[in-house]
Amino acid sequence: MIPPSFDYHAPKSVGEALGLLGSLGSDAKLLAGGHSLLPMMKLRFAQPAHLIDLNRIPELRGICEDGGDVVIGAMTSENELIASPVLRAKVPLLAEAPKLIADPQVRNRGTIGGDIAHGDPGNDHPAISLALDATMHIEGKGGKRTVKADDFYLGLYATALAEDEILTAIRVPAFAAGTGWAYEKLKRKTGDWATAGAAVVIRLSGGTVSHVRIALTNVAPTAIRAHDAEKALLGQAVTAATLQAAATAAMAVCQPAADLRGDEEYKTAMAGQMVKRAIAAAAARCA
Repeated sequence: MIPPSFDYHAPKSVGEALGLLGSLGSDAKLLAGGHSLLPMMKLRFAQPAHLIDLNRIPELRGICEDGGDVVIGAMTSENELIASPVLRAKVPLLAEAPKLIADPQVRNRGTIGGDIAHGDPGNDHPAISLALDATMHIEGKGGKRTVKADDFYLGLYATALAEDEILTAIRVPAFAAGTGWAYEKLKRKTGDWATAGAAVVIRLSGGTVSHVRIALTNVAPTAIRAHDAEKALLGQAVTAATLQAAATAAMAVCQPAADLRGDEEYKTAMAGQMVKRAIAAAAARCA
C-alpha cells in the first residue's frame, strides 16, 4: 500500500528538529531508520502529516568514551555498533548482539535510538539496554534530562519519551574486568523478531555471582528485568540447579502475547531456555 501524503522536513541540528516538533505538534513523527514507522504508514496504522528526518543531524551519530562510560548517539546504525572498536573493547555485548538483529541491509539503516524509542517489545535493544544499566539522554523544549533504562519502558509502544522530545544518546557503563555477557534470541528465520530473547550481564567473585542483570525480549508488553531470576543467582555458583532456578523465576514474570511465533506457554518456556543459555554463555566469558 501507499501511505497518505505528508510533508517532509530534514533539520540539520537537534535545535531545529525540536523547533519543528514544537510547531507541528502531534501531527509530526520523527524518522530514524524508518523500519518501524514506514511499514505502519503503508498500512495506514500511522498517518502523520509531517515527517521529521533525523538522518542529517551529525550530533546524533557516533560512539565515544566519556570517563568510565561509553556514549552512543541515538542515530548510530546497527552496523556502526558492530564495527566499533570502542564497543568491542569496552561493551562487547553492544557490538555482538546487533548481529542477531534483522539482516545486513536493515542493520545498515536501522539505528539504536529508533529501536529503543519505538517501544516495541519485539525490538532487541530495550532488553539489552536494561541488562547494560543504560541511561537515556533526552532533549526537549524544556531542556535536557536523563532517564535510566529501568524507568524508560512503560508498556506496549510506550516509553518515557514525550511527544516533543528527542532521544539523543544512550550512555552505558564500560564493563569492569571479568564481566561476562550474552544475548540469546530464538527466532524462526533470519530477519525475524524474537520468539523470546534474554540479555545477561554477569560478574563472578570467588566462583559465585557477585553482579547480574537479566532482561527479556518479546515476552511481555515491554522489555522487562527478571529481578527474581537475578536474586536466584546472586551469591550462588552457576550450576545446573541455579540455572534452572533463574529460568523458573524468569518464566514467572513472562506475559507474552500469542501470535504466529507461538502461544503463551511455548513462548514462556522458550524464555526460560534463552535465560539458561544466556547465563551459561555469559558466565563462560567471566574469565
